[in-house]
Amino acid sequence: MPASGLAALYVSQALATGATTVSTILASIIMGGLGQGQLSGLPSTLISLSAALSAGAFGAYMLRRGRRLGLGLAFALGALGAGLGFLGARLGLVPLFLLGAAMMGGAQGGYQQARYAVAENVPPARRGRALGLLMLMSVAGSFVMTGFARPVEALGTALGTSPEVAGWLVGGALLGIAALLVLGWGPRVPATAAARPPAPHWRLTFAQPGVRSTALALATAQGVMVTLMSLTPLRAHHMGMDHAGVAALISGHILGMFGFGWFTGPLLDRLGLRFGYAAGAGLLVAAALSATLSGTAWLGVSMFVLGLGWNLVNLSGSKAMTRFPAAQGATDGLGYVAAGLGTFLGGLVIARAGFGTLAGVCGALSLLPLLAAWRAGQR
Repeated sequence: MPASGLAALYVSQALATGATTVSTILASIIMGGLGQGQLSGLPSTLISLSAALSAGAFGAYMLRRGRRLGLGLAFALGALGAGLGFLGARLGLVPLFLLGAAMMGGAQGGYQQARYAVAENVPPARRGRALGLLMLMSVAGSFVMTGFARPVEALGTALGTSPEVAGWLVGGALLGIAALLVLGWGPRVPATAAARPPAPHWRLTFAQPGVRSTALALATAQGVMVTLMSLTPLRAHHMGMDHAGVAALISGHILGMFGFGWFTGPLLDRLGLRFGYAAGAGLLVAAALSATLSGTAWLGVSMFVLGLGWNLVNLSGSKAMTRFPAAQGATDGLGYVAAGLGTFLGGLVIARAGFGTLAGVCGALSLLPLLAAWRAGQR
């Protein structure tokens, strides 16, 4: 693929992350402003559920029609959803706002597969580097939009609404630009593409050696990461940490997730998938255990290490899954399901048995990517 094609994907990913930063992350605040504080978690639930349901559908569509159209459709769906969410919040129409949130989740299930488009269009020896750069663009988009907080506040004032509501309008614009960029991207089509047999059904793909262990590693890392990311701030609050401190925890976590892709991607290219799975699993276990230690400083360490462990497992699994396009959408769907179940059940575990028990369960589950490391060593 020409460099301009990859650049379009990188910029689109940054725009999508920026859109999420100023919209869906703040959905619970909007629900409170709409007088639905008791349902503040409903938008996030709808987003995860929609992403889980759409990931497989978008994956299948991209197999038939190509990455360009599939990703373009996903970004366009997100732009429309953000616009409807803005109108719903601005007009006080809760069902319309929730519909917009669900559409945003459906869009995420599609455009998060941009990483496969990037990996497929570079030589195998450079896929880790390419995926790492994509992660770096994600954190860049988030931090840039965080720096634009004042202009978003000014827009909210001009529109006679809150900055959280105005953020949905900004997010829609960013996703619309991303859709235009992707639709203008021409993927590389190898000369032998016409001679390739049709992709097998995803059930047949999952029967191939190593696919199920790779999917398990990706889903486990996603579930553990989202569960601890979502529920550790609650522990921090109970320990007396203020809003600024919790925000710093989240920033450190995002830095661990995306900020070191420039290093971990090339590292995996050199040391292989087995290293990525094993090191990532070790870091996820360390994150779960360190979160139980006394002192808020350990929470900062835990959140950063949690992000870095997820980074290594996600990069390894994404690189491996590039060889199995038919399983990509279903695998992403499993990750969203694991995240949704983890946050829901995690809250129940904390209420009944405490945070330490949840951390122990997450630490034990974090060992599952070692199975993928073992299978990678066999191939």
